[in-house]
Amino acid sequence: MALADPAGCAKGSEDSTPFPDIIELNVGGQVYITRHPTLLSVPGSLLWQMFTQKNSRSLARDSKGRFFVDRDGFLFRYILDFMRDRQLVLPEHFPERGRLQREAEYFMLPELVKLLAPKLSEQNSLGDDPCQSDPEEPSPGADTARSLGAGAVPGGAGGEGRRAGFITIGYRGSYTLGRDSQTDAKFRRVARIMVCGKTSLAKEVFGDTLNESRDPDRPPERYTSRYYLKFTFLEQAFDKLADAGFHMVACNSTGTCAFAHEQTDDRIWTSYTEYVFYRE
Repeated sequence: MALADPAGCAKGSEDSTPFPDIIELNVGGQVYITRHPTLLSVPGSLLWQMFTQKNSRSLARDSKGRFFVDRDGFLFRYILDFMRDRQLVLPEHFPERGRLQREAEYFMLPELVKLLAPKLSEQNSLGDDPCQSDPEEPSPGADTARSLGAGAVPGGAGGEGRRAGFITIGYRGSYTLGRDSQTDAKFRRVARIMVCGKTSLAKEVFGDTLNESRDPDRPPERYTSRYYLKFTFLEQAFDKLADAGFHMVACNSTGTCAFAHEQTDDRIWTSYTEYVFYRE
């Protein structure tokens, strides 16, 4: 009588789970790669409930097959770090404790919620003005408004506690000009509006329309020049800045010209323009 193969038995037990050992997650557009046991490290949590199912087909996936979670992709890094070693390590003068506490409540991590809650008063006692003016505290609806880039009207209620700062909008365009400048102009614009400034201000103004894929780990109190907008209309960016209390203080533009073809007089003009906005 043939004996059972221990390796075969082990393989059969491993195949009982529908999830691989390495899991790819898409959280709010940010991609994370972790191990399956990490997601099960806190029994009873939302991720534990999701990845202990017997059938993975009920979980949402993106176009590349990654498991999708519709939450804040930037803050999820701290959720995942906590599940790895059960410790909370935040950057100095971290301004988004309230938002992170809300994420911890959503992912059903009571230990992390307790670690965050007592430190709200400690963070404010540091006397750091940028942290005191964080968007969560005034009212539950204030955070939603800020995430959509709809700040309070300048000088109105709720506008006094907002932080001052600069945001620069950069836009590159080009067009081809033929012999007859009145009829042969063919315009072509590069579909990208760049955003430069403090990360926290950029997120406050533009919210979900801000593409952070080129600089996903930038702390909120640091500066970036690598963000760009998901839309291509300058007027839309100006409206969002105006709604958040910013006004234009300067602009500049540069242009270059080159021949489109050696045998024609067609020329390609390329320009780059920057608009500087400031909020007191």
